[in-house]
Amino acid sequence: MAGTRPGIWTIFQNCTVISIACCVFYSHCGNRAVHKSNTFGRNSDPNLLAFLENEKGTTWISNFLRMNELKDQICSSWFAPVGSASDYPLLSKWVIYGELVCNGSCAGPSDEISPLYSLWATFVGLYIANFVVERSTGWALTHPSTVLEDEKLKRQMKPDFLDMVPWYSGTSADLFKTAFDLMVSVTLFVGRFDMRMMQAAMKRTTDETQNDDLLYDYFNEREDLWFDFVADTGDGGNSSYTVARLLAQPSIQTVIGGSMHTLPRGNLLLIGGDLAYPNPSSFTYDRRFFTPFEYALQPPPWYRPEHIALDKPEVPCGVSDMKEYDGPQCFIIPGNHDWFDGLHTFMRYICHKSWLGGWFLPQKKSYFALQLPKGWWIFGLDLALHGDIDVYQFKFFAELCRNKIGENDSVIVVTHEPNWLLDWYWKETTGKNVSHLIQEYLSGRCKLRMAGDLHHFMRHSANRSDNPTFVQHLLVNGCGGAFLHPTHVFKNFEKFSRTTYECKAAYPSYNDSSGIALGNILKFRKKNWQFDTIGGFIYFILVFSMFPQCNLAHILNEETWPGPLLLMLLLELGIEICIRNHLLANSGYHTLYDWYRSMESEHFPDPTGLRARLEQWTLGLYPACIKYLMSAFDVPEVMAVTRINICKNGMMSLSRSVLMMYYTSVFIYFWIFSTPVVSLIFGSYLYICINWFHIHFDEAFSSLRIANYKSFTRFHIKKDGDLEIFTLAVDKVPKDWKLDPKWETEVRRPHQLSHHRKQPSKWRSASSPDPVRSVRVVDHFTIARTRTSDPDTSC
Repeated sequence: MAGTRPGIWTIFQNCTVISIACCVFYSHCGNRAVHKSNTFGRNSDPNLLAFLENEKGTTWISNFLRMNELKDQICSSWFAPVGSASDYPLLSKWVIYGELVCNGSCAGPSDEISPLYSLWATFVGLYIANFVVERSTGWALTHPSTVLEDEKLKRQMKPDFLDMVPWYSGTSADLFKTAFDLMVSVTLFVGRFDMRMMQAAMKRTTDETQNDDLLYDYFNEREDLWFDFVADTGDGGNSSYTVARLLAQPSIQTVIGGSMHTLPRGNLLLIGGDLAYPNPSSFTYDRRFFTPFEYALQPPPWYRPEHIALDKPEVPCGVSDMKEYDGPQCFIIPGNHDWFDGLHTFMRYICHKSWLGGWFLPQKKSYFALQLPKGWWIFGLDLALHGDIDVYQFKFFAELCRNKIGENDSVIVVTHEPNWLLDWYWKETTGKNVSHLIQEYLSGRCKLRMAGDLHHFMRHSANRSDNPTFVQHLLVNGCGGAFLHPTHVFKNFEKFSRTTYECKAAYPSYNDSSGIALGNILKFRKKNWQFDTIGGFIYFILVFSMFPQCNLAHILNEETWPGPLLLMLLLELGIEICIRNHLLANSGYHTLYDWYRSMESEHFPDPTGLRARLEQWTLGLYPACIKYLMSAFDVPEVMAVTRINICKNGMMSLSRSVLMMYYTSVFIYFWIFSTPVVSLIFGSYLYICINWFHIHFDEAFSSLRIANYKSFTRFHIKKDGDLEIFTLAVDKVPKDWKLDPKWETEVRRPHQLSHHRKQPSKWRSASSPDPVRSVRVVDHFTIARTRTSDPDTSC
């Protein structure tokens, strides 16, 4: 409470909580100890007791009902009277005494002090005394705003990352917005308005090969080049930052083939789409995409988030053109999630910004071509929601193939969707323009196709054959931060575009992927507890018309015990047992209120008629509000009384308000019983589908929201022109971070760019293993440069 205003409201809140707790004890144990002789069996139905004592009876019900005896023992030992009025004469005028529970055998009125009253008075007194002592001694004045400062310091010492997107919550506004944006995009943008057409119309030149808005050739003169590829980034903050931090490191030390290798940071970063989930918006781009990358590699000191780049590239001071800039750069293609708003957010944050953290953004359009050293090229294609490139984009790349790309050059084609896997899985054919471009215009010069969208890593390499091979290697890596996808459902893929392929690497492995799917049975409810809100409601809608079941005699027979597996019957059975043993439906709808009025009149006399005047002044609202509020806390009694009335007189005998109250009461209890079963059934269904039938791979793994198994691919164009490829992976993503002391203490020069720092990332793992030390290579291969006299080779 230090630093806050002392007030009666704080005392009132805490005293109310204490009073409610004491009332709960009172409702279970009474105002004084319950005699041990007053057991459950005394007031129980003899017929039911005979059934329970029968050797053929059901043991678990008998044990459940006899738990009442244990409650009596606890009440008699823990809440025994603590004294009498004669022990405390000063309190004898206003102390609340115990009830008579002697059943008429007591000689006179009891003066024993109520144990519940003692409990209440002790806790309230201690709390008020503590509050007064704190204020009167000036403790709060000598410790001002300590709590606020501690909380502020904690926030500064930890990043404010967002959790993984709860795809099964059913209550997320982002998910509803995603569904709405997708519907609008499919209706409006697909086939009616295409941002790619607008970009083509705004080009500066008619010569496609000289279009500096789309073609970037200043990497061409370098002796060698390191560059990275990552996709599907902006989901959970922990996973996205883990990958971004690895990308930002000046170098990564890792073991390859038994020896230590140093892999320098990429001069170029390629991002393969789906920058933020679940939809493209200012919030998701800022918090799920830009924030992790800015923590990993800070933007320059002069960077302003609100700045709009009108004339790109806006090179830093002291750099005349892009050939002189030695810092890391970034080029990005949009994915299907980026197209949900018609590419509006992507254009604003990527094409009209100059920095993604410490990565420079020279990109002006949503697709591009990069000319790299030693005859290597990168085509970044924008498939939009069509799953294919448009005619104007096709024209640009086709003319580039005919006029700029040499006969012995090599091309890497980057798309968002890996249509070689998805077409095989869905048994369809998409991306016809892309296939036509690769087969007819590249004519064997496409050495590698890579994509994201599927959040795992897989590489397939073409087998040698007499048929022409249009693409040598197919690579999928969508492990940039989004939830994990399975690999084992794609293990039978082997043919694409009349070429046979063999899987060379998969991460996670097929066995690990299959084992992870078991989490749908064990962890579905823990991961998707919001799903219960909708699942339990739908389940209730399916069975509510069957309430109530008036004839339950057959359920008590031994032969029909498999029948109560239905949750509805179990609920009805519980109510029936309580009614037969006079635990429910004894006094009507307002039993709790009647008990309250009797206790009020017994222990709180009103000789002045204050309660009657309050009822008159409030036009009857004073007792009515208490009456119906107490009914809300007496749900079992409402269910039992209404059930008896329906079974005796029929459904039509009750008013709509009573029926609504009954079904609301049933829903509350049925929802509690059914939601664990709903989650178990649904999770089991997903597990069976993904592991037995290999269907619902997206649904079955999005439910698990797995942040682990993250990776990216690093490329090296060597001086001899060969392309060496490393895929680096982290099995476990940290859940907690702390400020890196090396980053904080490193001396920074004015106007220094972050890529010149030895420790570029602000946060490091608060627990081991640290991703920088635990990162490992899960795939390593080389694509040989095409030479004039030799055929294309790879190893």
